[in-house]
Amino acid sequence: MNATANKKLMQDIFASAANPDPAARDRALFAASLAEDAKWVVTGQYSWSRTFSGKDSILNDLHGYVRTRLRDRTRTVAHRFIADGDVVVVEAKGDNVTPEGVRYDNDYCLVFQFEDGKIKEIREYCDSILTEKALGPFPQAAVRTAS
Repeated sequence: MNATANKKLMQDIFASAANPDPAARDRALFAASLAEDAKWVVTGQYSWSRTFSGKDSILNDLHGYVRTRLRDRTRTVAHRFIADGDVVVVEAKGDNVTPEGVRYDNDYCLVFQFEDGKIKEIREYCDSILTEKALGPFPQAAVRTAS
C-alpha cells in the first residue's frame, strides 16, 4: 500500500469507531487491519508506559482494560491525518466518561507504521497525567504479554 491508501484506511478506521452512538461504533476494521505481531507502544514514564506485543495483547490487554474504565464504548475523534510512505500520523481527541462520571477527553498523537498493508506498530503520545487521573494506574494483573 502507498501513503494515500494507508491514510484512507486510517480515515475509515477512525470514522467507523467515532460514531456518536456508542452502539454503532465499530472496531472490526481496526482489528482486521492489525498484523498478528503488531506492537502498541504507550510512550512516557508512567504506569501505562509499556509495549503491548501482538494483536491479542493490543485488543485484550490494552483495549480490553480501557473498556472496563469507560462508561460507553471508547470514542476517539481524529482531526488530522498525515501520511508519508508506510507511516500515518493521526491527531485525535477522546470523548469519553468513566463509570464514576469523570471526563476522559485525552489528546492523542498516534503514529501508525504499516508493513505489507497491515498496521505493524502504533506509538501513542498523550497526556499521561490525565490518563492516570481519569483511568487510574494500569494494573499489572491486566498484562499477559506486555513488556
